Amino acid sequence: MPNWYTIPLAFLLLMDADVPRINSLRPPEKPSFNFPSDEEIPIFPSMASTSETVPPQTKGASTPNQPLPESSKLALIRFVSGEFAKAVKSLPAGKQGFDFTVGKPLNTELLDRAVATRGAAVNSGDNVQITQLEFRAHEIVVDLNGGGRGKHHWRDHLQIGIGGSYPTMQSTQETGPPGLQPGMGSTIFLEWNKFVPDMTPEELKHILSPFLNFQNERSASVHWIDTLPPEMKKAIQERRPVVGMDREEVVAAIGKPDHKVRERDSEGNDIEDWIYGQPPSKTIFVRFTVDHVTKIEQFPQ
Repeated sequence: MPNWYTIPLAFLLLMDADVPRINSLRPPEKPSFNFPSDEEIPIFPSMASTSETVPPQTKGASTPNQPLPESSKLALIRFVSGEFAKAVKSLPAGKQGFDFTVGKPLNTELLDRAVATRGAAVNSGDNVQITQLEFRAHEIVVDLNGGGRGKHHWRDHLQIGIGGSYPTMQSTQETGPPGLQPGMGSTIFLEWNKFVPDMTPEELKHILSPFLNFQNERSASVHWIDTLPPEMKKAIQERRPVVGMDREEVVAAIGKPDHKVRERDSEGNDIEDWIYGQPPSKTIFVRFTVDHVTKIEQFPQ
């Protein structure tokens, strides 16, 4: 008889012991969220925290981990080649110039030794002009005051390497200001370990800052325009070609032509027509006889 009471009682005790455990396994009730009616709910979560914002890409910013593209080379030629600066250090003469590894401190002892051995083409405090930029696989060659290599005229052979054979794009001017004679200046070889990285004109000037100070120096283009006759200066500012201009003045006024045609006239003079535009659209023909503009035509009138 006692055994019949013991079995149900034990069964009831076991059931009561399992009740709290069963309740603990139940999932909690879902919390309720209230969203404003006009709020947009993103489908995907943000992958960045609000404290880590990416600055917007600035216009003309460089990508230093990529090789220097052709567009940046053109910008460096346009805004650095021909610029004036004040020499911070004396610089050596001779075609060997001075090698400078970008990213490392300037070895002033080595620089002073080169100046003492080969003589100073540029003294500290001198006003100098960048007269050539040459781009190679691992370096940029910077000529000052005609450079120390003695191969080119001032502002001659502005070179742009394209592909493995490095053909050149040249801009030639036969004469330069007094003191800027080929081989009488100095050359700086800016070297990189892997490749010449992309950079802006201001970044190249910063790289050259151990040697040159560009602050408070007027732009080369301003110096050049100031030397022109008033009528030429006015035409360039108004963006129009006029008879009597040379090639450099025409480029400053209306840019480089779309096409060029060269021939000789009946007297044996060299004639070159610069063509802007494409017929039947507005087209401008600028004719050079030898070195200066002798005729300008526009179609349609």
